[in-house]
Amino acid sequence: MISIKKVEIFTDGACSGNPGPGGYGVVLRFGSIEKELSGGDRVTTNNRMELLGVITGLSALKEPCKVILTTDSKYVVDSVTKGWVYGWKKRGWIKSDKKPALNVDLWEQLLPLLEKHDVTFNWVKGHAGHPENERCDRLAVAQRDIHSK
Repeated sequence: MISIKKVEIFTDGACSGNPGPGGYGVVLRFGSIEKELSGGDRVTTNNRMELLGVITGLSALKEPCKVILTTDSKYVVDSVTKGWVYGWKKRGWIKSDKKPALNVDLWEQLLPLLEKHDVTFNWVKGHAGHPENERCDRLAVAQRDIHSK
């Protein structure tokens, strides 16, 4: 029997203004091996950067994995774990308040990744000293600053 790899992914997003320049940071950990990823955009929102961090981390995995994904984004965690995003999709990307869901392009990238991998979401409070969250924040802020020029 082939055992599925267990991977930890930590993500964070940052944005100045909403919309404004933003960035995301990702740390992947498989055993003692770590990899950092980051990126950003000149005009974006904080929620887009939070989603892109998660998408980037999961997209970096070359095979289906068991993933513990740690983020400080209530938007991402609650949308998935409380099933909101699945309801939005079922209703043609309309929220329960009848308003259009935001970031549909990114949710459509994320949902297949959540089917491919066995993902457990772990929410942490941002800027509260969680080492990997702080590390991801530094990566995200550096990208935000690059994209603000």
